[in-house]
Amino acid sequence: MEVLFFFYYICYEIIRRWFVSASADKQLLINFKIMEKQTNIKPTESELEILQILWALGKATVRQVNDELSKTREVGYTTTLKLMQIMFEKKLVSRTDEGRYHVYEAAVGEEPTQHMLLDKFIDSTFRGSATRMVMQALGNQQVSKEELEEIKKLINSIEKGQ
Repeated sequence: MEVLFFFYYICYEIIRRWFVSASADKQLLINFKIMEKQTNIKPTESELEILQILWALGKATVRQVNDELSKTREVGYTTTLKLMQIMFEKKLVSRTDEGRYHVYEAAVGEEPTQHMLLDKFIDSTFRGSATRMVMQALGNQQVSKEELEEIKKLINSIEKGQ
């Protein structure tokens, strides 16, 4: 399911890039540069897992994040705590004191982070070619007729919105 969602998101981004006006692209680039300056680092895979939990929950304690992480794999509380402390130092998360607990919140937005990571992925893996990436994804995956229809609908809706 995650692979399918990721594939749809990639297709959406590629199509959006083809059809979005130059001024909107310029503003998006400015937003990415601001985000890169704010974080000055891309999140690691473990940090991204924590960010996804915080994006879903809004705010959470280390215990709540650790409980969510533990649903998919075994992870120690102190490991989660250390990761979140590092993320706080990197300014990926913000932290407030509520009684004797620290409550964390994502300091970076989900969509700008996805855009930045996708751009870096396309640049580093496909030499900046989104088309190559889509062709590779379509060539390596079994795509059902329903999925192809959804992709066509997405393309059509973007073309109509132009």
